[in-house]
Amino acid sequence: MPSSLEELVAQSPPAALVNSADISAGLSPDHVFVVLDDDPTGTQSVADLPVLTSWSVEALTWGLQQGRPAVYVLTNSRSLDPTEAERRNAEVAANAYQAAEGVGCTIEFVSRSDSTLRGHFPLEPRVLAQQVHRHTGVPVDGVILVPAFPDAGRITVDGVHYAGSAANGFTPVGDTEFAQDATFGYRSSDLRSWVEEKTGGETSASEVLTIDLATLRTDRESVVATLLQAASAQPIVVDIVDESDMRQLVLALHEARAAGRRFLHRVGPPFVRALIGQDPRQPLRATELNALNGETRTATRGGLVVVGSHVSSTTRQLDALRERHAPVELEIDIDQVRDGRREDHLSELARTTLAALSHGNVVIRTARTLVTGSDARDSLAIARTVSAAVVELVHRVIESITPRFVVAKGGITSSDVAAHGLGIERAFVRGPMLPGIVSLWEPMGGPVKGVPYVVFAGNVGGPEALADVVETLSR
Repeated sequence: MPSSLEELVAQSPPAALVNSADISAGLSPDHVFVVLDDDPTGTQSVADLPVLTSWSVEALTWGLQQGRPAVYVLTNSRSLDPTEAERRNAEVAANAYQAAEGVGCTIEFVSRSDSTLRGHFPLEPRVLAQQVHRHTGVPVDGVILVPAFPDAGRITVDGVHYAGSAANGFTPVGDTEFAQDATFGYRSSDLRSWVEEKTGGETSASEVLTIDLATLRTDRESVVATLLQAASAQPIVVDIVDESDMRQLVLALHEARAAGRRFLHRVGPPFVRALIGQDPRQPLRATELNALNGETRTATRGGLVVVGSHVSSTTRQLDALRERHAPVELEIDIDQVRDGRREDHLSELARTTLAALSHGNVVIRTARTLVTGSDARDSLAIARTVSAAVVELVHRVIESITPRFVVAKGGITSSDVAAHGLGIERAFVRGPMLPGIVSLWEPMGGPVKGVPYVVFAGNVGGPEALADVVETLSR
């Protein structure tokens, strides 16, 4: 039975207002947070920051030269096996240090991952901690664990992480469908026990430092004292229910850093916004979208919606899109892309898509039933095979026509479509399409320069969210 928000916070004092200016005032203009985003949905809570799908020294140099307090690097590591994810994180970090030396700035790493706890943990923070020590000679003291994403109904109270909403209540995340993920499944909802589970007992629940909601909201001195206790990349779990809670934590982190402590951050999407003192941006309006590239938006009637996510919320959103807009809908057949019919299948889908875009919006989707393998590695291999077919189909389409817009639904789908299907290497995230969620990128070059590209996580938004976004883009 889900718990109401009132029940969960009944014993906690109300949140204290913290202005974003109080945070941004403490930032150095020569300090940049490099956000390693394990899929592109991490950008949905921020605005006007550079995004890279390439992590060469040249690309990172460009990102660090934009004069922004953070730069996102899309690693897409959630789609990789552990060995590849380890190698990619190490490569990004090493190149970031080389780029920072050339630009003349200092950097700090954020490992952005899923608000429902899916991803390579503890591997990714561990690799980054090793790189920090290797390149600076200074060890990481603590790893801040804040998967909370209040805008999407993910909160942490008494160390327990929840998913839900104010309207429908909150369920411990270990009891939700997200915990059954074929690759990154888990049992624990208490983040301390989750750390123990994910580290195979290497770090026990009792070794995890915790900052409870009452302390966070009323006693910064105690919060700082807890942060100062951290040693040897010790995990630190923090209760978070709203934006002000994250800002309270960031102010305490400023004090701990000033005292010489060094941290990594393993966090959900909105924490970066708090970290850099950025106010939530209002959803983008149709007039703002038209200003991105008016010529492209009038050249083609239809936009392209690519749906790869299999979670139930995505299926409900797809149903609502059908009901309201009746787009042409095409399915990539998993069996055909895994055998000798792949080429004929994709060619036919491309021809149909090109014809339909001349008249209106087109949905390209995977099957709504998730196909899994014999184990986590096999399941990931199947997912990557299907994703490769999606990417190739999108690439074939844009070789012949430029859609009015592109929406990609699902984390891995969004990443692969951006980097490989559309050839986006550098972009700016311009802001959300819905309050606090669903980001829009403006590509800075390549075949879809200026075309609105919408990154839409599979597990966020109400039933009408996808239809609302497509409606705004189609105006």
